[in-house]
Amino acid sequence: MSLDVLAIAAHPDDVEQTCGGTVLKMADAGYRTGVLDLTAGDMGTRGSPEQRVAESEAAARHLGLKFRGNLHMPDARLENNIMARMTLAAKIRELQPRVVILPYWQARHPDHYRAAEMGYEACFLAGLRKLDEYSEPHRPFKILYASAYADVRPSFIVDISAQFERRMAALLSYTSQYGETGDGATLFPNEQEIRERLASVARFYGNQIGVKYGEPFVVKEAIQIDDIVAMPSRSI
Repeated sequence: MSLDVLAIAAHPDDVEQTCGGTVLKMADAGYRTGVLDLTAGDMGTRGSPEQRVAESEAAARHLGLKFRGNLHMPDARLENNIMARMTLAAKIRELQPRVVILPYWQARHPDHYRAAEMGYEACFLAGLRKLDEYSEPHRPFKILYASAYADVRPSFIVDISAQFERRMAALLSYTSQYGETGDGATLFPNEQEIRERLASVARFYGNQIGVKYGEPFVVKEAIQIDDIVAMPSRSI
C-alpha cells in the first residue's frame, strides 16, 4: 500500500479532533489517506480498547480512509525508545506515505508530544537503507504538525468548511467518549458541548483565512511560493 497522506496520533479520536477535516478533504480530492493510532486508549476513563478500536473503524468510514491501523502501544506510557521507533518505522516503510501529519510537539498529554517525537524519528529511520534488509527504505517528503490546541501561530490553515460536519460525524462515532454516560461526567463534555467547542476552534482559524472553518498546521521549514499574485487570503 502506498498512501499520499498518513496521520499518526497517540489515541483513537485525536486525528478527528485536530486534523480530521484536512484528511477528509484530501480523500475528497482523490488522495489515498490513512490514520495510524499508536495506542487504543486503554487507560481512558471511558470505553475499552476493543470498543475504541471499533469506534475508530466507524470513524474511518466517515473520513474516507484507505487505511486505519493501531499499534497497541501502552496508553499513557508511550516511550520514545528504539523498539517503538523501529516498530513505527517499519509501518512507515510499509505504507510509504508522501505526507505525514503528527501532533504538535508541545502538549498537555505526554503521549501527544511523545507521538510527535517518535513520529519524526521513525520517519527518518524509515529512510535508512540498512535499517532492515527485508523492506525497502522510504522517507516521507513532508511532515506537518497539527496545531489546533497549541498556542502558536500556524504556518498555514486549511479550509475545511465543506468537511466540518463530516469531521464531526467521525468524531461522534466515539460514543464511548462523547455519548451520554455517568462515567467521568465531570471530565468529559457532552455531545452538544463538544460540538460547540470544536466549532469555535474551527471558526477561529477559519476566520484568519476568510472562510467558515479551518484547521491549523505548523511546518519547521520555509514554504515555497512561486506565484505571489495568486496567493490566497487577503492582507487588508
